[in-house]
Amino acid sequence: MSYDTDNIFAKILRGELPCHKVFEDDETLVFLDIMPRADGHCLVIPKTPCRNILDASEAQMTAVMRTTQKIAKALMATFDAPGVTLQQFNEAAGGQEVFHLHVHVLPRLEGDRLRPPGQMADQDVLVAQAARIGAVLAAM
Repeated sequence: MSYDTDNIFAKILRGELPCHKVFEDDETLVFLDIMPRADGHCLVIPKTPCRNILDASEAQMTAVMRTTQKIAKALMATFDAPGVTLQQFNEAAGGQEVFHLHVHVLPRLEGDRLRPPGQMADQDVLVAQAARIGAVLAAM
């Protein structure tokens, strides 16, 4: 399968769609999921095109995982969470819906349950969460 340059994350990277950015470096972008399964639910994506881990280069995977680790630590600190869940889906049969490599990073509290998928978040809540996470990242 080829990379679709019109996928939603490609449009975010080009600035055609907004996002609640949490972190950015030369190789990756991190933003809040607009349908979060937990408070602070972030998506880590490479800035270069690739559908998923099946066609990602070693450099893309290294950059994404380095940023994923940084974000996991920041989310745990921001939300006083003792754990974190990572999710990553590949191809439609594997549950992938947006065909640009991405890792879901969700801070987790003891005994919490993930929200059902597909529920849009309050945008003001996301703005506040992005600011909180950004402040923690700046202090790291």
